[in-house]
Amino acid sequence: MTDPSEHDRLLRELGADLTPVRRLRAPGLRALGWFSVVLAIAAVLAMVADGAATLARLAAVPDLWLSALGSASTAVLAGWAAFELSTPGSRRRWALLPVPAFVLWIGASGLGCLRVWPAPGTGPMAHGESGECLMFIVGLSLPLAILITIMLRRAWPLHPALTAGVAGLACAAAAATLLNFVHPFDAAATDLALHALGVAIVVAATALWGRRPLTR
Repeated sequence: MTDPSEHDRLLRELGADLTPVRRLRAPGLRALGWFSVVLAIAAVLAMVADGAATLARLAAVPDLWLSALGSASTAVLAGWAAFELSTPGSRRRWALLPVPAFVLWIGASGLGCLRVWPAPGTGPMAHGESGECLMFIVGLSLPLAILITIMLRRAWPLHPALTAGVAGLACAAAAATLLNFVHPFDAAATDLALHALGVAIVVAATALWGRRPLTR
């Protein structure tokens, strides 16, 4: 019969050089932590921008508030999906979680371009201001992407490129939602195209360059 004390000795030897690790919180809680930073930025923008005018503009035209609801929901669901994907053993289908909200966001934005009456409180967009919207989405997504990458890399995701791309979608959707605070313009095809370009740049960049930090 094997001596039980030999088992104990073997276990002590095997565990002697191991470094204790801190257990990760649940993906939903970690996503909530990242999204609290987005809410803090929204609070700052609400103080420096005309928050009342923003709410009045969004509430007056269905396609505008539906678009804002879609982008905000995309940010929340994509952020949650990214943290779920970062957990070893998770299924890739988590990447589909933000799809319904993303469809709402794009669909409502497209319908806004077909509307024939102007949204209240909006004015014509000057030449070059669409480019500023693009820079806002890309520029604000950068620090949000750095933060979520730092939070995701502790889990060592098995699908780093997919995880990084979904995280990038969360960042771009959050930036597009926050843009509403400083975007007193009606829906327009050119503006929508540049918003879509900004989101595509962020998602592609995070999927391409976010993969490495998630695997190191």
